[in-house]
Amino acid sequence: MTEPSDPALLQRWNSTLRAARTGHEGPDPSPYGRNLLARWAEPQRRYHTVDHLRAVLDRIDELADQGGEGGELELVRLAAWFHDAVYRPERSENEERSAVLAEKALTEAGLTPHEVAEVARLVRLTITHDPAEGDVNGEVLCDADLAILATDEDTYGGYVRAVREEYDFVPEDAFRQGRAAVLGQLLALPRLFRTPYGAAAWESRARRNLERELASLRA
Repeated sequence: MTEPSDPALLQRWNSTLRAARTGHEGPDPSPYGRNLLARWAEPQRRYHTVDHLRAVLDRIDELADQGGEGGELELVRLAAWFHDAVYRPERSENEERSAVLAEKALTEAGLTPHEVAEVARLVRLTITHDPAEGDVNGEVLCDADLAILATDEDTYGGYVRAVREEYDFVPEDAFRQGRAAVLGQLLALPRLFRTPYGAAAWESRARRNLERELASLRA
């Protein structure tokens, strides 16, 4: 296995895993981190890349700094590492396969059954991005994952292009119809962001971006 191109990101993984298993023995975190980074760098990815992983981790930190620390943040961070660890654009079971990978790897890595189950639950939650009321862990992860929707117009445009490149095997008309359906479902939600900070800082801009993209798809 090749060395990771981002040793700082590997160090973030090592620190997170060690913090999550405080008081428990476990193997060296680095091989697990290298495996994950290799997965995130696979050639079929255009949006779901190491850059996306880093962005989600940064948004989790931002939410924690803004009062979102009520949950189990190290487990949320681990879920971010695993949430798209298995990613094939043409497959529909990526989140489930990612959750199973988390269950296997984190059990080997020394986490308790509760911790492993919670990380896997959070990974599966990214299928719907619809955490239950009071699910602080789920709210933080889902908000961090959707935060790309609230970026500036240029960054959002790059995200849209990258998603299209990941689905370049889908004919244009079919892609536009499918993407429009996804955007319509998101816009129909009462709230895209569930944390107080996410709702205040990201909701309005995200809806503007989604509405602009949906209009362009329907034009």
